[in-house]
Amino acid sequence: MDSHGAAQRPTEGDVPGAGGMPPGKPDESSRRTVHAARSGAYAWIVLALLWLVYVLNFLDRQLLSILAKPIQDELGLSDGQLGRLSGLYFALFYCILGVPVAWLADRTNRVRILAAACALWSAATVACGMARNYGQLAIARMSVGVGEAGGVPPSYSIISDYFPASRRGTALGLFNLGPPIGQALGVAFGAKIAAAYDWRLAFVVLGLAGLVAAAAVWGVIREPRRGATDAPVATEAPPAAQARVSFWSTLWTFARRPTLTLVALAAGATQFVTYGTMAFTTLFLMREKSMTLDQIAVWYALLIAICVSGGIFLSGRLIDRFARRTPRVYGYLPGTALAVSVPFFIGFVQAPTWPVALAFLAVPTFLGHFYLTPAVTLVQNSVSARERTLAGAVLLLVMNLIGLGLGPTWLGAVSDWLRPAHPTNALQLAFYSLIPFYLLAIALHLALGRRLGRGRELLPDPVRPGGTAR
Repeated sequence: MDSHGAAQRPTEGDVPGAGGMPPGKPDESSRRTVHAARSGAYAWIVLALLWLVYVLNFLDRQLLSILAKPIQDELGLSDGQLGRLSGLYFALFYCILGVPVAWLADRTNRVRILAAACALWSAATVACGMARNYGQLAIARMSVGVGEAGGVPPSYSIISDYFPASRRGTALGLFNLGPPIGQALGVAFGAKIAAAYDWRLAFVVLGLAGLVAAAAVWGVIREPRRGATDAPVATEAPPAAQARVSFWSTLWTFARRPTLTLVALAAGATQFVTYGTMAFTTLFLMREKSMTLDQIAVWYALLIAICVSGGIFLSGRLIDRFARRTPRVYGYLPGTALAVSVPFFIGFVQAPTWPVALAFLAVPTFLGHFYLTPAVTLVQNSVSARERTLAGAVLLLVMNLIGLGLGPTWLGAVSDWLRPAHPTNALQLAFYSLIPFYLLAIALHLALGRRLGRGRELLPDPVRPGGTAR
């Protein structure tokens, strides 16, 4: 059975062409064996654990906005201060530190970096629950951003080395269910704990859960070989050229390739709307629609779990099904979904009661998350294996600085600006200021789709023998 190359796992000592077989056959057999192993049961275990960490990542990140009302009441914070805590203060550290962390992950053990990052942001989440004033909460919040900077880019790269391109969209789609599930669990458990006990206890309990997850990552996940599931490329650059991957070269790749520029800006404009909305939805529903924490814990949690998860997963399936046949779907799918969302978003803001508001909110919550999996999949499929972690970091840098950093900050500032003239519905009026950003995101996605329709830049740039990209 050993002669078939399937009964034993290939070792580094196997010599291509030995045993009378034609040269190259053992390499091909070994590659098939490795690919099968990576996409087998263990790959799904890895994906499940990475997904769990991403759930906790986003849960800890969003817990502040979920519990905004009791935090605001106890600490006396304004909407603008909440917006900066949810957006700018967190995003500056999260986005900027994500780049050096991704650079380090491209050169060292990604699994160890992920485990250490998870432990750091979980400890900082516990610290948020111990804050006694705005300054302490701001420092703890920034520390959460420092830790979470090491969460997503290494995970994207690990998944891409466990799943081949033909199934990468589905795997990344499942992984990207982490944010909605994390937010839904945060709404359900965070709001319930806060309603029954205290908002501080919610931060402590969920932070401790993250420390347990960090230990599981360290002990369970094995570091995969880079490019293990990629198809061989005849014109691949020599190893010396592959090793010279830096943040600046990856950033230059985004700058010189309009497709990557467009997808990053389109995702950023979309996140401006989605993060701005998420940061203030619970506060809006409680303060201006008279919804209680117990009602938030049930009805809003269900909406997030079903609609956001469904939107992210369905978009991944649609990408896997249609992208190779019609690459423009990477832009047209999220662009069309956002266009349909706009009137329902207006209905959500204008609704007289919270049940009607949630009914309207379901549609933009579902369709407004069709952008994430197409954006991540397009970027991961458009760069070489050694660039994937840094490419993911650049994508996150652009879209999170724009969306996470500025979306909540903008909405909170507009609400504070409107409050003197409209003390009872300032936040409601502030939500209308997100509509121009909806239109900007739609335009950018449609421009991306038109460019992809020309058949350019979807796959990695072929590299000539001299190592120069086309």
